[in-house]
Amino acid sequence: MAARPSTVNNQVKHFTPGSHRRGGARPDPRSTFKRMTQDSDPGDLVGCTADQALLSGEQSNLPEAVGRPESLPVSRIRGRLVGFGAILTAVSLLTGIALLLLGAIDLVSNGAGSLAVGALVVGSVLAGTHWGWVHVAEGTSDAIERRRNGEVLERRRRWLETVEPYARYEVTTSVGDDGAISIVQLARRPVRSGDQHFTFRSEVTHSEVHTTDEPSAAIVERAELLRRQAAADTQRERERYLAAADAYESSRLASNEDQETRAVHRATSEALSEQINTHLRDPPLTE
Repeated sequence: MAARPSTVNNQVKHFTPGSHRRGGARPDPRSTFKRMTQDSDPGDLVGCTADQALLSGEQSNLPEAVGRPESLPVSRIRGRLVGFGAILTAVSLLTGIALLLLGAIDLVSNGAGSLAVGALVVGSVLAGTHWGWVHVAEGTSDAIERRRNGEVLERRRRWLETVEPYARYEVTTSVGDDGAISIVQLARRPVRSGDQHFTFRSEVTHSEVHTTDEPSAAIVERAELLRRQAAADTQRERERYLAAADAYESSRLASNEDQETRAVHRATSEALSEQINTHLRDPPLTE
């Protein structure tokens, strides 16, 4: 039986689906593709929380296993307020330009009178600050939404705290225009975002294409083999993170206990020192 090509890491690899059933041991799936660089030390992100950006624009990088945050209810007030702010912006700009023109005309015609100066000043202020209405409208709508959606926002914040910073591996399939099935393994790796936050970066760690002439059972078996390997890799990264988190917590508790012990010793020493100083200031009477 002729070997069928499979595209792996942009190179064509040849292997025969199901060949492990011909008396040989099941091949290690990791041998069919090149490993990416070792994941970063999980201890570097212990104590960090997921970035707020994962609630909106960066949700596509979230691992499937962590789920998705609760969506905010659609608000009609925001659209109305922003629209009203846009109208006020246009009115302010046009009014400011009109006052500037009137002030300039009056200044040329009648000299620097109070009316001309006032029109120029007010027109300059209106024209120069017209965009402020949009920011006011957005700020007002945000404040209203925070009051209305306080409980939802709190649940979303707590959800972020449940996301742990370790790499997850996923396997997905897709079908091309020619009917070929692509099997892709993604790595969702945590990366630092600021001092105390992290987000995820997605990388394709493995991909292969199976043509339509391959047996369906072989393709399903191959996908399941990669899925099990992805689950094992994810579990390995989770165990590395939990070990680092346990070590961090133990170190923190030991540090707290050491500080408490030092505080007790210091308090005892201060009391003894005060007692000694009292006796030195007021020595006991002797007969």
